[in-house]
Order: sequence, then C-alpha cells, then structure tokens
Amino acid sequence: MTAIAGIDPDVPPSGKGCVECDATSGWWFHLRRCAQCGHIGCCDSSPGQHASAHAAATGHPLIRSFEPGEEWFWNFETSEAFESGPVLAPPEHHPLEQPVPGPSGRVPADWRSHLN
Repeated sequence: MTAIAGIDPDVPPSGKGCVECDATSGWWFHLRRCAQCGHIGCCDSSPGQHASAHAAATGHPLIRSFEPGEEWFWNFETSEAFESGPVLAPPEHHPLEQPVPGPSGRVPADWRSHLN
C-alpha cells in the first residue's frame, strides 16, 4: 500500500471519547479521530470543537469519523471529504454502547441548544 502523508494506519485511537472533554467532564455530539496520531476529539457541532482545534494546533490535517458505520475522512487544509481511505488500527469507532451524544451521564437535557 502507498503511504499517504498525514495518515499513520498503525496508530491506535487515543481512547473511547474526546480527550479534552474527558479531561474536563465535558460531553460531545460526534467523535473524530486524527488519522496521523490517533487523537480522539469532538466534532465542530460539539461545544468544544476539539478535533478541529487539535488539527490547528498540531498541523495534523486529516481526520476520520469515529462513529459506528462511518468510514469517511476530512481534510481540514483543503476542506475536502473522502468517502473512505486506508484502514486504521482498531478500534474503528467508539463503543457501540456509548450513546450519541455522549458520554452517558454528562450530556445536559437541553444538549441540542448547545450545538454549534
């Protein structure tokens, strides 16, 4: 397989949820995985927008959805979406029992009003 700059298929995800939200007892709408280092961050609809903040801070432009059934990639530098890409180290998504939004017990009842 040809190497793709910005993607390391051997790096596992950093965890089951957004790194920054977990550190601050926050919550997320959907999760994104950095294709280069495995950092799990929350999507731009989430209050924290940690996936795009990670890309900006590190220069890692490519993310993959960390949602079950989704295999798409996004390039923050070019604003291009790709329906699929290389297979990344498992797991490919957050645990199926983890609710969306999540995680369980930290999502406010009025969560919809907090989305970006």
